[in-house]
Amino acid sequence: MTGTVTRKVNLDFLTSPQLRTLVGEYNNHLKYIQDRLGIHINQRQHKFILSGDLTAVERGDFILNKLADEAQTTDDLRPEELHLIIQASMSRDADNFASPAVPSKQEDNNSEDIAYDAEANYDSIALKTRKGKIIPRGGNQQRYVKRILTSDVSFGVGPAGTGKTYLAVACAVDMLERNEIERILLVRPAVEAGEKLGFLPGDLTQKIDPYLRPLYDALYEMLGFEKVGKLIEKQIIEIAPLAYMRGRTLNNSFVILDEAQNTTPEQMKMFLTRLGFGSRAVITGDVTQVDLPRGHKSGLAQALQILGKIDEIHITKFDSKDVVRHQLVQKIVEAYGEWDEEQEAIKEARKQARRAEQERKQAEAEANNKS
Repeated sequence: MTGTVTRKVNLDFLTSPQLRTLVGEYNNHLKYIQDRLGIHINQRQHKFILSGDLTAVERGDFILNKLADEAQTTDDLRPEELHLIIQASMSRDADNFASPAVPSKQEDNNSEDIAYDAEANYDSIALKTRKGKIIPRGGNQQRYVKRILTSDVSFGVGPAGTGKTYLAVACAVDMLERNEIERILLVRPAVEAGEKLGFLPGDLTQKIDPYLRPLYDALYEMLGFEKVGKLIEKQIIEIAPLAYMRGRTLNNSFVILDEAQNTTPEQMKMFLTRLGFGSRAVITGDVTQVDLPRGHKSGLAQALQILGKIDEIHITKFDSKDVVRHQLVQKIVEAYGEWDEEQEAIKEARKQARRAEQERKQAEAEANNKS
């Protein structure tokens, strides 16, 4: 259902300072919302009149109410917070906004129906860390976290900036703090992203540290630098290259395999068969950013094909609408996706042209033989 509509949003429960926090300095927050959603917002004191496409206006209504909630708890609404709220609204199905009182169902490759109400479930899952709560943004992130916490093997697949790795680490920290697991293992294939770095100095941890930096950054943010250092010393948090997982059985552990698109099929099978009792594994990656040598098949891509029919294994697929980084990241991901589709279409057209040419030559040869 689409069309141009006008909607009034009344936020008269906000104080004047809270209202200034919501709209931002020089109305920058309102301008940003208008640019992102393609709607017009006319403010009259505590009343906001939104006009534009129906779905965009519904999202604008949702965003303003979320900003009102934030403005009541803080006097400093940062641009990144506004960006995340907008991204959360845009990652939802349009029907959630057109009929907010009726939860919609979304399906994935596991044919699992999970109901999400546009507002009620926004804060339904919160991961606790020493540095505070981490709340998944949007239905897809909520679904991803729920599956990690309730299943032994989960896949998070999608473009950069969708929170796959960060939320996996947050789940691991949350479970460690609640004593549901005894240790966290961070695993990543040591594959260079198109660069030849040469031999790296130092011991094992120092050699693979550059490859595991995103995981370290997430841990430092959630637990603090000193706490992470102590946990690593006690081997409660363990860093290991994928190649060193062979022959191990991992019990009562939370294992994260990051950048899994750079595993070979043999490495992926080896990793998945390491899982022991009381453990769970999260595999994250982006099948569009494979750094393996040309001609090598990605273990992640193959695993998604082989394991998709196993009910106990959950696969959450993210797309550009789930990106929670700078808005340009979403546009970059979409641009690359469109370019890939165009290149595939060109390749297919060339194949068909070559096939038609071969058939033409064959027909000519058969005609000449008959004559």
